[in-house]
Amino acid sequence: MERSLELTNMTRVQQFILLGLSTRLDIRDALFAVFLTLYLLTLLENTLIIYLICSHSELHKPMYFFLGNLSCLEMCYVSVTMPTLLMGLWNGFYYISFIACMTQLFFFIVLVGTECILLASMAYDRYVAICHPLHYPLLMRPQVCLGLALSSWLGGLLVSLVKTTCIATLSYCGPNVLNHFFCDVSPLLNLSCTHVALTELVDFISAIVILWGCFLVTMASYVAIGRTVLCMPSTTARYKAFSTCASHLIVVGIFYSVTIFIYARPKRIEAMDLNKMLSVIYTVVTPLCNPVIYCLRNKEVQVAFYRTMHWS
Repeated sequence: MERSLELTNMTRVQQFILLGLSTRLDIRDALFAVFLTLYLLTLLENTLIIYLICSHSELHKPMYFFLGNLSCLEMCYVSVTMPTLLMGLWNGFYYISFIACMTQLFFFIVLVGTECILLASMAYDRYVAICHPLHYPLLMRPQVCLGLALSSWLGGLLVSLVKTTCIATLSYCGPNVLNHFFCDVSPLLNLSCTHVALTELVDFISAIVILWGCFLVTMASYVAIGRTVLCMPSTTARYKAFSTCASHLIVVGIFYSVTIFIYARPKRIEAMDLNKMLSVIYTVVTPLCNPVIYCLRNKEVQVAFYRTMHWS
């Protein structure tokens, strides 16, 4: 009976206050202009990649199919997190309702999980292309590529359903201030006024399964690729094989170095300012840089781009 009265007296948080990236008045305007520019550039770059892949038949290959999915995912990334970041810089802070916060969290976790599986699928594609080139048309036929892409999105959706449900069912009775620019896992767990051990365990296990699982698959693929490349007779062949993987390796390195540090830990992160800075890398910088990383090192995409510019 006493326990019921305590729960009744708790005022459930109806909205959260996002402190944003910075509260300093002297730099907020400049940061707003910078991040708005980065947002628009990211949308432009990734839209261009998707257009080139769809409109040029020479890019209708498994590698570019996955790259198109990655570009779509990157556009979703920035569109989920950037609006609240910009509003926080514009106003100094941003009020977000409980439902909107959980919705943002849901889509964000979907995208993180999807990118993990998608990067592993791209690593498998490179493994088959280099280690089993004769079987590549069979092993990476359109049905397989479509299945891997769908598995990536469905896997991210499933993980997000579990994690978001656990976090949304926690009690938040105040304070309601999130020291972040979007609704992320760690700051929400820090605000919960109920026992979060089970939610932390679910979060940690899902991070192990998705992040570490996909990371190990990716690394295993590249270990096999490395062995095959070292056995190639000519330097030219080794360079060509390595160059097809270099862009993906750079993207994988940036993504996993940040996400594993933030999410694959058994305890909540207390240093939220560090968390915010690291979050900027994979929610803002990575979606902006990925198209540049892939296109600068890819002659087929460069040729398709020049043809498009020439036709226009």
